[in-house]
Amino acid sequence: MNLKPTLLFLGVVTLVSSVNAQEWTRFRGPEGSGISGAKTIPTKWSEGDINWKIKLPGTGHSSPVAWGDRLFITTTSDKEGGLSVLCLSAKTGKQLWKKEFKLNAFRKHKYNSFASTTPALDAERLYVGWSMPEKYTFAALTHDGDLVWERDLGPFVTQHGSGGSPTIYKDKIILSQEKDADSFLIALDPRSGKTIWRTPRDSKVATYGTASIYRPKGGKEQLLFTSQAHGIYSIDPDTGSVVWDMPGLFTKRSLCSVTVAGDVAWGSCGSGGGGNYVVAVRPGIPEKNRKPEIAWKINRSSLSPYVPTSLVKGEYAWLASDAGYLTCIKHQTGEMVYSERLAEGGGRGAGIFSSPIMVDGRIFCVSTQGKVYVVDGGLKFKVLSTYDLGDITHATPAVHHGRMYVRTEKYLFSVGGK
Repeated sequence: MNLKPTLLFLGVVTLVSSVNAQEWTRFRGPEGSGISGAKTIPTKWSEGDINWKIKLPGTGHSSPVAWGDRLFITTTSDKEGGLSVLCLSAKTGKQLWKKEFKLNAFRKHKYNSFASTTPALDAERLYVGWSMPEKYTFAALTHDGDLVWERDLGPFVTQHGSGGSPTIYKDKIILSQEKDADSFLIALDPRSGKTIWRTPRDSKVATYGTASIYRPKGGKEQLLFTSQAHGIYSIDPDTGSVVWDMPGLFTKRSLCSVTVAGDVAWGSCGSGGGGNYVVAVRPGIPEKNRKPEIAWKINRSSLSPYVPTSLVKGEYAWLASDAGYLTCIKHQTGEMVYSERLAEGGGRGAGIFSSPIMVDGRIFCVSTQGKVYVVDGGLKFKVLSTYDLGDITHATPAVHHGRMYVRTEKYLFSVGGK
């Protein structure tokens, strides 16, 4: 399919030319693209490329976010509970402040953490959420660690604990609260924490994706989500009303965020025991009387991401699967360019939970065992280098002001920028 470059990029949630200059304010960075144009991250890592490595005061799987010369990250004790929000110097890794919140330990999935939710950030405030079965707490802090407001969003009962991350859309904080009962989406005022809109959902199985933006040509912007109950679905960001949904699309739990690529969007479902698959749709556009329809599917469980969110650049996309495969496709048709295994096995035995990111044309994937794979971003599979972080890793790396920050379960690394 020969589409013009302008059409291929329409609706893609990234402007690559400006990504390098932006702050890393949410899960997977600017607009959730997972793309950075930084020129100072080396392809091959050695000890000399590590600016600093610090041991965190606790464990966790959330990713760091950054603004200016400050990094923000959360940690916990997976045995005792509690949630700590840390502010670190981006230059040195030195702790600048620490804010602690109550979190009673409870039963969760063995691969999850009480500190799995990646915060969101703007020029004035840091927004962070955490759950217990009896309540989900969402709070705003200043960059200096002062509490601005705090909300109790009600019970958050799940088999596995929480992990979905918030994002900021214009003048709203968007947060999914799809859980095992009483599910909803909510938009909050960043200044006060007051509810702008709240949309009930029929989900009875928790989902963990972050809102994605779809910008159709000739139509209004939409927020896209996934769930087992509603498949891939669209929300009006101004009112919270459901624009369209596709119930029956998924037969299992959905974990990753929707990937938007031109005129298609996809999500996946699965389980720890397999049965994972990917479905891409052509989103509905009410202004054109166009209803959503299925575009393509990937039915091979080993190649289908369950936890990781996919990566898009130009006409192509790269899908990293929990089983450890990296697959390149033409995203408009689903045609496979290549599929190769990076990490053996799945879960903490190996595999990949971290979402891939692209930096200056190279793909960075991190296995659950903490092995960093740097892969050529072209159409031929080529591993350029590997580096062993030496610790369990579920978090997606962040790239900010020319440095990469990689969070393992117990440590935080700063790489490059020299």
